[in-house]
Amino acid sequence: MRSVPYMRLVLIVVLAALLSGCGYNQIQTKDEAVKAGWSEVINQYKRRADLVPNLVNTVKGYASHEERVLTEVTEARAKVSQINVNANDAASLQQFQQAQGELSSALSRLLVVTENYPNLKADQSFRDLQAQLEGTENRITVARGRYIQTVQDYNTYIRQFPVNLTAMMFHYATKPNFTVENEAQIQQAPNVDFNTAPPAAPGATAPAPQAQPPVQAPAPQPAPGH
Repeated sequence: MRSVPYMRLVLIVVLAALLSGCGYNQIQTKDEAVKAGWSEVINQYKRRADLVPNLVNTVKGYASHEERVLTEVTEARAKVSQINVNANDAASLQQFQQAQGELSSALSRLLVVTENYPNLKADQSFRDLQAQLEGTENRITVARGRYIQTVQDYNTYIRQFPVNLTAMMFHYATKPNFTVENEAQIQQAPNVDFNTAPPAAPGATAPAPQAQPPVQAPAPQPAPGH
């Protein structure tokens, strides 16, 4: 008669084989990949937030009267830092994305303002910060793109049969993902009318009408016979 520990070992091996065949191990792999991708997204967003104070202080040294734009950037950065995002909750992820979008817009307006200050643009510290900010924005784009693909792969996998049964048994649900900003505007086709004349540039005047040459009366013709 076989011992009880041996039977337990056989049962564990059989159970492990069943779980592996139903996708349990693959779910773990893909779930960890999503977590790693999210950590990279947070890391790059934090990198950008850390650049904001130095950028604001540098701009303030040359353009202190641009108080409105500087305040917008500071407040947007503070709002981002106060959010405790849960990537598994759709509402929390949307709030996080909205706050990060507001910071992106505020930074864009700040950089537009700096175009009016040649001395600021020539400052080496500002140029270094601007280069770091541009590089970070690129890293954010890459990290977000990879995260979107990873979540899509995970969601697609756990919805397939029979993996969906395993996911349901162990409470693995689909994860929310980043959405496209201004989705309604992107889906709406632009209205183009080729029959409408383009608006005149500010300060431009309408072209003056060209002067027409004076109309001369025909010369009198001599009478016949003269």
